[in-house]
Amino acid sequence: MIKPSKIFEVFESQEGRKKRLYTRNLVPTKNVYGERLVKENNTEYREWDASKSKLAASILKGSLNICIRKNDVVLYLGSASGTTVSHVSDILGNEGFIFAVDLAPRVMRDLIFLCYQRKNIAPILADANKIKEIQERISEVDVIYQDIAQKDQTNIFLKNIDLFLKHGGYAILAVKARSIDVTKKPAHIFKEVREKLEKTLTIIDYRELDPFQKDHCFFICKKR
Repeated sequence: MIKPSKIFEVFESQEGRKKRLYTRNLVPTKNVYGERLVKENNTEYREWDASKSKLAASILKGSLNICIRKNDVVLYLGSASGTTVSHVSDILGNEGFIFAVDLAPRVMRDLIFLCYQRKNIAPILADANKIKEIQERISEVDVIYQDIAQKDQTNIFLKNIDLFLKHGGYAILAVKARSIDVTKKPAHIFKEVREKLEKTLTIIDYRELDPFQKDHCFFICKKR
């Protein structure tokens, strides 16, 4: 049986020792990346695969609040083909909106097809590190979510927060340790990232994502 989780607009079921996550499908009968569709009590849900989404992995690792609500405007940096973006789209509903930024034309093509079905997503082909490329196309936002595999990912995150995130807004960072420095232990990199974030942000949640995502961690922060 699917029931509401402790997180807004995220649902769960328990099958033996395995917990499964779901979001309420904004576009009934349509899946995005081959995920299961489940219908209960006249509501259709999409299963949320934690091996393909770091946000889902953070929930299964114990995050109790992902700080995304209906009506929010979200800047999503590193949208790829839209796996996690689509679940955020479900959570926001038609009242919210996502600016989905990625620099790879191939995945942007897939994302554009997704946007035909989901009117609360705007695809933007741009480099998150080159703020001037996107500055005129993005408004102030309630939430920034970043998942990019660049060496300078922490500074890119902070630059975008300074420019686009409203005061008191939330910023979510998925850190891929091997993209920053393959010679250092992931735990050391996670500590360095934390120290940098704490200079300007309040960290409200931190999770390491093994075994769902190897050598990744996840920060949820609030702008002071």
